[in-house]
Amino acid sequence: MEVACPGGTGRTGTALACLAVLDGVPGDEAVAFVRRHYRRRAVETRGQRRSVAGFGVP
Repeated sequence: MEVACPGGTGRTGTALACLAVLDGVPGDEAVAFVRRHYRRRAVETRGQRRSVAGFGVP
């Protein structure tokens, strides 16, 4: 699978963090996981962080 946006940081990082949640990483840890394993500044905005934290929560 390819996930991409022009800068490869905000939207791409958000999508990768959501995929991490689907793979079992808790939503509140997924942004740190992606920043550690993909790009230090991934998931740029508060809104993106909130989206990841709430991803998959009914």
